[in-house]
Amino acid sequence: MHKLGTTDPTRTGQKSTRKRMPWPLPALLAWAVAWALFLGLHALHVPPWWSLTLATSLGLCAGIRADSTWRKLFIAAGFPLSLAASNLGTGLPPWVWLIPLALLLLLYPMSAWRDAPLFPTPRGILDGLDKTAPLKSTDRILDAGCGLGDGLAELYRIYPLARIEGVEKSWPLLLVCGWRCPFARLRRGDIWKEDWSVYDMVYLFQRPESMGPAAAKAKTELAPGAWLISLEFEATALEPVAVLQNRDDKPVWVYQMK
Repeated sequence: MHKLGTTDPTRTGQKSTRKRMPWPLPALLAWAVAWALFLGLHALHVPPWWSLTLATSLGLCAGIRADSTWRKLFIAAGFPLSLAASNLGTGLPPWVWLIPLALLLLLYPMSAWRDAPLFPTPRGILDGLDKTAPLKSTDRILDAGCGLGDGLAELYRIYPLARIEGVEKSWPLLLVCGWRCPFARLRRGDIWKEDWSVYDMVYLFQRPESMGPAAAKAKTELAPGAWLISLEFEATALEPVAVLQNRDDKPVWVYQMK
């Protein structure tokens, strides 16, 4: 096994080169914008349920880019919870409060909750992967759980000639992903029911609990010589051929099937 890294932080996307708004400013900003939208629509006499729907949707979209699951929930839930505690919320019919829950379930269905929440793949994190795991132009790559398409974009940057595909269970995310990634072939589906045997590389950014089933599925379905790539989380049942260290907090585990 080899540990590989790069010395150019502008290419690797290391955390030190990124200017991020300090927490909790992203949450406060998202809540303020959601409230401004709600109050503006209220002043225009837009029906309350429409105002709540649009403002809550704005909060959900803002929470998507947060670093952790709890921050995503904190940002997304801030507006509806603060509205419920305010005087403005007391005049809404009870059924209206089902709207935020319905929006969350629409964006991220319960059947997908055992997989990773929406974790975007950082740009530059896969630098050097094409040298460690070379592919031909006819090879197929699957982003298993492609979300909004950040992983697809990174794979396309590294393998511009390969056939890049993505599968995602949430159809709203898939619609956005299709708009962002016209170069990829996308479909709605369950990554665990997807047949991995037709792919030369499968890319994952899941969570630690998913790596056991992922390793078992890879050993069962991927052909000898095919690659399993996992961002951040190790598949302990497999022996990595390399670990890319483009960011200290997000290693890229590279496995090749035997």
